[in-house]
Amino acid sequence: MEKTQYHFVGIKGTGMSALALILHDLGFPVQGSDITKQTFTQTGLEQAGIKITAFAADNIHAGLTIVAGNAFGDDNSEIAQAKKLNLPMLTYPQLVGQLVQKYTSIGVAGAHGKTSTTGLLAHVLEGIAPTSYLIGDGTGKGIAESQFFVFEADEYRRHFLDYAPDYLIMTNIDFDHPDYFTDIDDVFDAFQTEANQVQKAIFAWGDDPLLQKITPPQGTKLYYYGLNDGDDFQAVGIKRTTTGSSFEVLHHQQSLGRFEIPMFGQHNILNTLAVIGVSYLEQIAMSEVQHELQTFSGVKRRYSEKQVADMILIDDYAHHPSEIKATIDAARQQYPDKKILVVFQPHTYSRLQALLPGFITSLNLADQVFLTEIFGSIREQQGQISSADLGQQLAHGGEVITQTDFGTLLDYHDAVVIFMGAGDIQKYETAYEQQLKQR
Repeated sequence: MEKTQYHFVGIKGTGMSALALILHDLGFPVQGSDITKQTFTQTGLEQAGIKITAFAADNIHAGLTIVAGNAFGDDNSEIAQAKKLNLPMLTYPQLVGQLVQKYTSIGVAGAHGKTSTTGLLAHVLEGIAPTSYLIGDGTGKGIAESQFFVFEADEYRRHFLDYAPDYLIMTNIDFDHPDYFTDIDDVFDAFQTEANQVQKAIFAWGDDPLLQKITPPQGTKLYYYGLNDGDDFQAVGIKRTTTGSSFEVLHHQQSLGRFEIPMFGQHNILNTLAVIGVSYLEQIAMSEVQHELQTFSGVKRRYSEKQVADMILIDDYAHHPSEIKATIDAARQQYPDKKILVVFQPHTYSRLQALLPGFITSLNLADQVFLTEIFGSIREQQGQISSADLGQQLAHGGEVITQTDFGTLLDYHDAVVIFMGAGDIQKYETAYEQQLKQR
């Protein structure tokens, strides 16, 4: 029987590229199109031999099943041509929802921490049993005989409502994506609707007041993880050092053992608790989980570090106040004796405007902040706020820099610089590296 041939419109997107790799691994013919600009997701696609072309109506022909990226509609020439030819068309979440049904599926949802938790869970399970996974950093792997399928479940535009997983981890509920959600109640409604579709169990962070209000459907268990006595999976005896974190895990006051992770910040302890909880319910030996946790090296664009000259450079996707706070907390743990500098690229005018007080509070945790101009989006190219407006309200100043003028940032020595953002912040990091080497 001939396998479906898929064409991805917007194949370089982080989720789309991961999904394309999974289908390729499963033996399906896959191709796709996108903008010509080089992206970090492109390498994996090219290594797999997946053909990538520029958008063109001529790419679309009979026999293709179209996978439409979330950012593309009828104004895209390929989407228009596919509709003209009446080709079968699926959105990214629709296809993921179909794909995971064949396995023990574990989704990871939350305003923050999805990608890191998905990557950690995939790493642990993959070392123990055949596991397919789809991670939001552009990483995907498909194994036909998988026991588990681990995937990221994104709440934006309620995309995750196409999923009915066996298990769902909920890391937190927070107000984000103000271009879509009207308020925090709207966000909660989306998460509750998704919770209603979970088949076996939900794992939720116990300290989140909104997650405390989540009601599971009949027949589905709800477990809380966290640092408190009331949590079903509790971390106690926490030790945070410059090489990582360790802690004991209690399940209803019974010890599951002591666990060590080569990661920093409280958020990574919480993410690990969720992974341990899922593994426990699937009756995986805790000794195996302990072993796998010690070898996790992280996911792309989440606290990736390097040393250049006498400076430590950290690249992180953080673009929301809660994420900025968590990343600075991690850097303080790893480098307690160094100044923590942040180069932050605000992502979308509406997010900066809506969450301005939170950005100020979180960025003030750094020793010094440098700002790039705001990175917009396809739907939002301008707004009523600027990076300079944010900088004026920061306690330690917020100098606005460019790729050619880093201002006083080049005056620092033996410090940590965190480049944060969801846009093209890496351009600034590359330019800064070059200037560091020349100073």
